Amino acid sequence: MKKKYGLWTTMLAMSLVFTACSSNGGGSANSPAASPPNASSQASESSAPPSSEPAKQLSLTIGLPGSYDVTKKEIIDQFIATHPHITVKVEEAPWGDFVSKIATQIAGNSTPDVWFQENATILGYGKRGVAEDLGPYIERDLNASDYIDALFSARTPEGQVWGVPHGTNAVALAYNKSAFAAANVDLPTDDWTFADLIEAAKKLTIKEGKDTKQFGFVGNTSIATGWFPWIKQAGGFVLDDTKTKSMLDDSKTLEGLRQLRQGIEEGYFTNNDFIKANGTEMDVFATGKAAMYLMQYSQQVGMNASFPDADWDVVKVPKAVDGNRYVPMVTNSWLISSRASEDSKEAAWQFLRFYLGDEAQKMVAESGASIPVKKSAYEVYATSTTKPLNKNGFIEGVAEGGVTTDENASWAEWRLLVQQEVNDAVIQGAKSIEDALAAAHKSVQQVLDENQ
Repeated sequence: MKKKYGLWTTMLAMSLVFTACSSNGGGSANSPAASPPNASSQASESSAPPSSEPAKQLSLTIGLPGSYDVTKKEIIDQFIATHPHITVKVEEAPWGDFVSKIATQIAGNSTPDVWFQENATILGYGKRGVAEDLGPYIERDLNASDYIDALFSARTPEGQVWGVPHGTNAVALAYNKSAFAAANVDLPTDDWTFADLIEAAKKLTIKEGKDTKQFGFVGNTSIATGWFPWIKQAGGFVLDDTKTKSMLDDSKTLEGLRQLRQGIEEGYFTNNDFIKANGTEMDVFATGKAAMYLMQYSQQVGMNASFPDADWDVVKVPKAVDGNRYVPMVTNSWLISSRASEDSKEAAWQFLRFYLGDEAQKMVAESGASIPVKKSAYEVYATSTTKPLNKNGFIEGVAEGGVTTDENASWAEWRLLVQQEVNDAVIQGAKSIEDALAAAHKSVQQVLDENQ
């Protein structure tokens, strides 16, 4: 109980900081200009006619949480080299240090001109007047058809775009090829449904007496690779389209979590005790103790580094009962500070336009840590020889059916409430799914109402 009290105290403190920031007199992104500054001078760089006038000298401060371990240094260096009229200062720090520092900077109105954080955090910043609406910039300078829908991960139901992706971390179904061959089970395909996954998991489960030698599937109960996709595949919802109403009382939502719980209870999905005893979920899959796993794209880096001999590949996330595909994607998003000077806002957008361009997006693709949002960058994957060989399981999957995990400005708060109930019901079996969802529905709606 003491730990939970500390968490809510921290969340309340952060909320007060953000509330204070939105009312300290800084410019608000809630009333964006119809067109960004200097629009007439910002035609596409590749087609702009030569000019005898030197470019206006601008300054730009870029914030990099996680430093160059997260953002490729080559992108920043190339931007500086190709934009000599912009004086760039980079503020880098380990992720946790950056997050603490940025909260203080927001309160003191001294943030970088452009930086990135989790997408849900960016949505919160937009609501509180910290982020600039990038919609007019995108409309002016980008062709949206050149990008996958994830470009608009930070768009609100009202139409504001509070950020653009630093990269997209999508989900695919990973499978152990040796396990399927040994069990004489056909390999997964992109046409699979979750019903196919369940049936294969039963066939792939190997028991020795009371012990399970191999589970059919990793019964993950985190949001992006656990309860959210199980809810979506059953036709259920977490929030409605406006992100203001809880849909956790929907009967299809109940059915999705019931399927996940049943797999764990009947022993063809891993349980939490087994995962803890054998390392991490990725360890369990990589060492052949589970034949299938809903995997996030970034985990391929760890798989290849730690388990180079693992015999695995991926296909797209299985289809839902309605025939559609819902591919959870987690993004970090760049924002432009609404309180930056007009010149610095323009310099920040020039940086983001470069980041979303062909050259930088190919660098993002080559990193292997996240999926770029510009379609032209996907040609990089055609010659990739690292596992998984079928990277289209991720790439085409997110392009076809990428969805956020219903992120909104209060996502961090309501997600914890749902997670607690899912842990109690699905993982521990301490209460019924019905009771857990009823409690979650009530508390989530209260959070949503308080954040209107």
